[in-house]
Parts: sequence; structure tokens; C-alpha cells
Amino acid sequence: MALPFTSPLEPMLCKLSHTIPEGDWLYEPKWDGFRCLVFKDGDQLMLQSRDTKPLERYFPELHAPMKTQLPARCVLDGEIVIATAGQLDFDALLQRIHPATSRINELAARTPASFVAWDLLALGDEDLRARLQLERRAALEQALAAVTPPLHVTPMTRDPVVAADWFTRFEGAGFDGVIAKPPGAAYAAGKRALIKVKHERTADCVVAGFRWYKGGKGTLIGSFLLGVYDDAGQLHHIGVCSAFTQARRAELALELAPLRENARDDHPWREWADFQDEAVRQPGGTSRWNRGKDLSWEPLRLERVCEVSYDHLQGTRFRHASHFRRWRPDRQPADCRYDQLEVTPAAELAAIFR
Repeated sequence: MALPFTSPLEPMLCKLSHTIPEGDWLYEPKWDGFRCLVFKDGDQLMLQSRDTKPLERYFPELHAPMKTQLPARCVLDGEIVIATAGQLDFDALLQRIHPATSRINELAARTPASFVAWDLLALGDEDLRARLQLERRAALEQALAAVTPPLHVTPMTRDPVVAADWFTRFEGAGFDGVIAKPPGAAYAAGKRALIKVKHERTADCVVAGFRWYKGGKGTLIGSFLLGVYDDAGQLHHIGVCSAFTQARRAELALELAPLRENARDDHPWREWADFQDEAVRQPGGTSRWNRGKDLSWEPLRLERVCEVSYDHLQGTRFRHASHFRRWRPDRQPADCRYDQLEVTPAAELAAIFR
């Protein structure tokens, strides 16, 4: 490719904040998809993931729009997303990471992806990475002024009041939060030079099982497997809780040992190996994203409740790993129900997908 630079390029990253910064910032919605850097030189197209791996084979429906609508030679930073039923669908993205081309093509026709651009890093022979963020934004809007779906330019505002409105209103449509960018900054590849503001909530969950820490089987707990009950009294796997210190992992292995005794006898997930119904989330299935990863787990008697913090739900489970806050001896497992969870009504994606 005859570009000022090409893949691999580490994307600029974010550091976490729980409040929207005020002052001189550019604010954008935080999309919940696959980070994607686009390298285009005529009919040559390369899509790179956050960890510098190729993505183009997984999203064939984006090739033609990108080749015909994007500038002849450019490098863009943005996100690949899939929207279904009026909200972003991360599970549909995960399904694309599949070895069979026929399956990828089938999914591309059924749930087509979109690309949302938010930064222009090169145009023609010019490397724009040293230019100010505000200047790159103006160049992006000009270069992509004529694009049509499935290509989009992310909204941007300098008003923190508007950013706060996005933070609340767009969450139900699957957005992750808000990104704040310093307008006078260059593109800092691989550096946490941006700020992401994400939602955080708490929930009481049943500790239904655990996974051993890698290399510490029998002595170190890696993560909890969490469950909550639906209205019919069925226990669903809602997510995992991890990020313990090494000392705490060893303590938990001893603390939870009594709950392992006879745990499998009447555990509601004891038949998980034969479980195929996606309507109920259970552990132990193959991960599309980490094929070959050991997902084996140990059941526990359903006697412990813990409070965890989480950002938001994706369907019926936590979108990301939750974080342990404290044990709740004052709560019964039956009290851990979906109706405790805060759900934000979906905002219309049409507000952004014009």
C-alpha cells in the first residue's frame, strides 16, 4: 500500500473516569463494537483490530462501501458495530469470529455491520497524526461528508451538557458511555490519551461456581460464576467476577472449599455440557473470541450472595466482567433476581444513524 504508514499501528487508547470532564474537550458517544483501523489504497483494503489483527475476512459486506465511498487513499480510526432491534448487538459481532467463510457470509447478509469513523490519520500522502485533534476532526468531516450507510461519522460536541444527555439517553441503545478528547492533542498511538466515561451500577448475585486461576488449580480462585433468577425461578448465568489479588485468590479457595461438597448433586447448571438454548446463559461453552481457552468450572452450593459492580447489560448478561464489592450475608440467593437490575429504555439509533 502506498500510504504514509500502514498496519500494524497501535490505536490510541482511553483511561477510565466516572465523571464527564468539563472544560475544553471534544465529546463523542462511546460505541460498543470492534475497534477498527481502516487502511485504504485504491482497491486495496486492510481492516485492523485493536490488537493489530486482520478483520477484513469477517466483515465482507463493508468492503464495497469502503472502496467506493472512502477517499482513494486514507487511514481511518473507528468502530465496527452491528445494530439489531434498535440497539447495538455485540453478540452478533462475536458470531462473526468464525472459521467458516460460508457462515460469515450468511451472517453478513442476516445482520450486516456498519463502520463508524471518528478519526482521520492519513489522507493521500499526508500523515495527519501530528495534527491537532480538532484539525483532524474537521478533516474527517470534510473527507467523509458524502458517505452513506453503512458508513458513518460519529457525532461530536464541545458542550458537556449535550455529552451528559448522550451519556444517559443513548445507553439503552447499547452505547458504552462517552469519550472525551483533548482538542489540541496529536494522535498518540498506543497511549491512554483519551478519557472514557462509563456507567457503573451494583447488583446482588448468587455465586454459583468458580474457575481456577491459570496455573493455580486447587489453590487459587480465578473468577466467580454469577447467577440471577428470572420470574419463573430459573437461575441464569449473568456473568463473571474477577480481578482479585493473589492473596485474596488463595483466601477464597479456602473460604469456598466447604461449598464445593456435593454441589453438583442438585445444581441447576449440572447439565451445562448438553445445553444449547441461547435463551438461557450458562457457563462452559466454547468462546468464539478465545478458542481453546479453558472454560471448565467448579460448581458451588447456592448459599453465597455477593454484591458486584457492573457497567451495563447486554441482553441478559453483563457486557463486561463485573467487580467484587462485598459479601451480602443479609441476602438470600432467591432474592437475586433480574428485576433488581436497572434497565435504560433504548434510544433510537436513528438519532445517530441518519
